[in-house]
Amino acid sequence: MKLILLSGGSGKRLWPLSNDIRSKQFLKVLEQESGAGLSMVQRMWEQLGKAGLRQSAVLATGSPQAELLQSQLGLDAEVIVEPERRDTFPAIALAAGYLYSVRGVSLKETVVVMPVDSYVEDRFFDKLGELEAIVRHSGAELGLIGVTPDHPSSKFGYIVPDGAAVRSGGPEYYRVKRFSEKPKEEQARRLIEEQALWNCGVFAFRLEYLINELIGRGLPIQYDELLKQYDRVEKISFDYAVVEKARNIVVTPYTGEWKDLGTWNTLTEEIRTPLIGRGTLTDDSVNTHVINELDIPITVIGAANLIVAASPDGILVSDKDASMRIKDVLKEEQRPMYEERRWGRYKVLDYTKFPDGRQVLTKRICVTEDKNLSYQYHLMRSEVWTVVSGRGVLVQDGKQRIIETGDVVVIPKTSRHSLRAITEIEIIEVQTGSELVEEDIVRLAMKWEEIEQFCAS
Repeated sequence: MKLILLSGGSGKRLWPLSNDIRSKQFLKVLEQESGAGLSMVQRMWEQLGKAGLRQSAVLATGSPQAELLQSQLGLDAEVIVEPERRDTFPAIALAAGYLYSVRGVSLKETVVVMPVDSYVEDRFFDKLGELEAIVRHSGAELGLIGVTPDHPSSKFGYIVPDGAAVRSGGPEYYRVKRFSEKPKEEQARRLIEEQALWNCGVFAFRLEYLINELIGRGLPIQYDELLKQYDRVEKISFDYAVVEKARNIVVTPYTGEWKDLGTWNTLTEEIRTPLIGRGTLTDDSVNTHVINELDIPITVIGAANLIVAASPDGILVSDKDASMRIKDVLKEEQRPMYEERRWGRYKVLDYTKFPDGRQVLTKRICVTEDKNLSYQYHLMRSEVWTVVSGRGVLVQDGKQRIIETGDVVVIPKTSRHSLRAITEIEIIEVQTGSELVEEDIVRLAMKWEEIEQFCAS
């Protein structure tokens, strides 16, 4: 069995902590036994480790999230990066091409697809093994896991089974009669009477099934070629492209803890402490949570059932029951003001556009000890670095030197540069140019050993 873990999403429902790059699965608001922060993707990765499934897993994501995934999971996590966002069918197709042509996985192998942000018990991963067996023995094109509902909900899709359970010496399963997308509560109640299950977004197929789907669409099945022709892959969800056309689908029920922590209302149910970050919360502020990533304190007095969330992207104050309306309220797109990367993190301090077209962007950048920036240059901006703490090795145009607290570095356009942290190092970076975008980076090397080879040559 192989696993494809899907990591995507814009994160608008958990604004302002989440954004296009730091989606909900990366927020470290859950808690480890030690008390340290834990993200949803880190929690799932730990569970995969306990279940012995990490070596079977690849993660499919877009380029904005790739560095953050490896930052939180480590460089051993196998990440497949989409050249551009094109919905779930292209992402899964690309991962299938990778498994087939790069990893050499057999066409008869069962592939299980699931989102990285499912909040489940450890025993849920035993169900994946059962799903593999069901797909193998049932002859179905697709096998799904459906969660047994404990209440009628309009937030989830439903899978309606057809007839009685099939028991042929293995795990029980049902033939799928039809699907129902996020029904109203009264309809959901009737669906539950039909023994319908919540669709948790976990499904499985034999690898040959999707490879044949690519062939039928006239698309390459070799990973490298599929990357080159990725813009030819239809921008469509896997449900619409594949599931709705499949004739033989089975589902196995799962009765246990499963949650979609996609809104502040549901997420705060799993946050152990009502206050994260600087602030004060009085005892009579019942069922109120404050999550503060800013350096200024937040004080809440006598206010119940609120979520107060603050980050460099903005501040949210909402009744918890109304917090899911945030996607309707948030209309204006803005650049992310805080990001985590494989080498550390940065926060935007100021961004100004002048009448003559010049732009100035100021960041506070922290590079973690022993980590390094890529060897890179920019075409549309120059930079000035001021080291505010720590010590590191600067590489600029092939030459190395030590920089430390108080040093100032000038980096003109097209100047090749990198930085490796000897200790954790913080710099204030001031960018100046005609267009200040993250895409204005030409990377020459990522690993420090490769950068040193550049210098030597």
